[in-house]
Amino acid sequence: MFRLLFVLFIIIPIIEIFVLIQVGAVLGVWPTIGMVIFTAWLGAKYVRQQGISTLNSVQTKMAQGQMPSDEIVTALMLLVAGVLLVTPGFVTDFLGLSLLIPAVRHTIAGSVMSHISSNNANQQGFQFHSHSHGQSQNQDDFSKQPESPFQENLQPPHEGQTLDGEFERKD
Repeated sequence: MFRLLFVLFIIIPIIEIFVLIQVGAVLGVWPTIGMVIFTAWLGAKYVRQQGISTLNSVQTKMAQGQMPSDEIVTALMLLVAGVLLVTPGFVTDFLGLSLLIPAVRHTIAGSVMSHISSNNANQQGFQFHSHSHGQSQNQDDFSKQPESPFQENLQPPHEGQTLDGEFERKD
């Protein structure tokens, strides 16, 4: 994790400054600044378009009762692309623009999803042990709440019980 943070906050800015100086020396200051501003504007435009498309796809899948996992990963990558494109520099703009290419995103999403799936498969056999009862419980049993001496008089809500009431909105 330290290496990743080191690269993000030290190495990438140094590379960006170097590339900006080299491009500025060839094209001049104002064309270089104009290109950085143009790529940020263009990237923000495409991130917005593809983000709206992804949001529509999420809503469609959820309406069909499906889990929009691919769309969630795509939305996260679009968020990263937007941050990279708004960050001044050509290297981050290149990385951000590459994340706007659907084929690149699908490749990365497939890799991320397979990594997540393999991590979930490795954790399926993991069991938690309860110290108060001396028995093991599966990780799916988190909905059960341990008894507390402070909650002796509280009754759990009953299924199917309806409460009637009135409310008043005060703006």
